[in-house]
Formats: sequence, C-alpha cells, structure tokens
Amino acid sequence: MILRGSKLSEEAERVRRLVEFKKKLESRIEQLNSDLKDSQALLDTINSLIIEKGFKRLDATAASAETVTQPPTRVTDEQELNPSSSTPSLEIEKTAQLQTTGGDLLANIYQDEETLHVVMAEDKDFNINTPPFRNFLIERVLSKMQERDETLLRTGQISPENTFYFNLIQEGDVIREITIKNADPDRLRELKSSIRWTLEKMYERMKAQS
Repeated sequence: MILRGSKLSEEAERVRRLVEFKKKLESRIEQLNSDLKDSQALLDTINSLIIEKGFKRLDATAASAETVTQPPTRVTDEQELNPSSSTPSLEIEKTAQLQTTGGDLLANIYQDEETLHVVMAEDKDFNINTPPFRNFLIERVLSKMQERDETLLRTGQISPENTFYFNLIQEGDVIREITIKNADPDRLRELKSSIRWTLEKMYERMKAQS
C-alpha cells in the first residue's frame, strides 16, 4: 500500500508540473501576441511617417515642375446660345502642369473655388489597373480622405456640401480626369504630390512595357 501511494503521489506531481508548464506556455503565447500587436502598430506608424515624409519631398519636386499658365474660362450653355453674355457660371482660378522629373507632361490641373480637375495629358493613356493607381492613390489617399469626412459628417462636424468627394472620368479602363471637391489647402498639397508621384510611376511602367 505504501508503494502504491508513492506512485500516486509521483503521478500527481507530474500532473501538477505539466499544469504549471501549460500555464507558462499560455502566458508566453499571450505575451508574444501582445508583442506582435505592438510591433505591427509601430510598423504602421513608421510606414505612415515614411509616406508623409515622401509626400513632402515630392511636393518640393513638384513645385519646380508645375508651370502656371493663363486659366481658361468655362462656357455655359447660355453663353453658347448667347455669345454676348460675359458672365461665366464657373471661373477657373489656376492652371498648372504635372510633369515628370524629365519634363514629360503627365496631367494638367484646373482649380476653382471648390473643385480640382486633374486632366490627363492627351498622349498618355493611363490605365486604371496599372499600379500604383488603385492600391495607393485610390485606396490609401483619396478613399481615406473621403472616409474621414464621412465620419465627420455622421457626427455632425461638417455639412454635406463641405464633404470631401472624388470622381473618376474614364474611357473604358483609361483614366481621362480625376475630379476632387472640397479639399482644403493641406489636402491639396498632399493630393498634388501623391497624384504626380502615382502618374510618374505609372508612366515608367508604361514605357517599360512598350
């Protein structure tokens, strides 16, 4: 009986040690998962900073590539019917060009009080499926700005007429124009930099494939 009791005691001790080891493993796994989440959050922050700093560098380069020209005047249906009418419905305030670092024209920018029109160069057929248009410009820049304003709209912090909005004008898969409404000056700087960078990368891919 003493021997049997000793064996039972040894078995109970093994079970106790296994339970303790199991708890340590669970604690370790929990700590590793926590470390992984912290590392991912840090990585996301670093990526955001890299993009932000990249925008600032690109903006400085884009500023030297933009050429201001005489702004065109939009003609209304009334003016077409009555040429003597001299009051346009929408006055374009500024026209600029987005160019590559080598001087190739990528797009023309027309800007009025509320809307930014990015009209692609006539000799450039930018395909919407060419990276990084969708995964960067649409998903990470334009859609994010729109989502932020939609959140502010739901909470009553901005009105519908002041909400950021963008639209693509296409011929099939070819992008002809990007229309952007209600972008403040900070967003405009970011948008011009990111659009120019995106179009230049797309143009490089187009040339490499030709």
